[in-house]
Amino acid sequence: MTIFSKIIKGDIPSYRIAENELFYAFLDIFPLVKGHTLIVPKVEIDKFFDLEDDLLREWLVFAKPIAQAIERVIPCNRVGISVVGLEVPHAHMHLVPVNSADDLNFTRPKLKLSPEEFREVQESIVAGL
Repeated sequence: MTIFSKIIKGDIPSYRIAENELFYAFLDIFPLVKGHTLIVPKVEIDKFFDLEDDLLREWLVFAKPIAQAIERVIPCNRVGISVVGLEVPHAHMHLVPVNSADDLNFTRPKLKLSPEEFREVQESIVAGL
């Protein structure tokens, strides 16, 4: 079982943003910027493009209102999408508020936010939905 499956199951706490029967969205605990959100399918599949076509379509439909909420509440030019998938063998999508292409540079140092800062970001995005 991957760390993402443990998060979905509730065995590991997370800052949940949204959920349905197919997907779970939560704040990345090692964010590039405030508002950096991960979306994972509830089914454990390692590679993004190994998912069924219908699930890939539904993923973007699920992500759209979350990205729009992030854009409304986090100062940014837009929300970028990244699918790298090297660190956890469970397909996942990063939604990252960006002002430049460098904001999607995963080699940059990650932010260290307090639990209060995470909750504040979580509450603002959820309220933006």
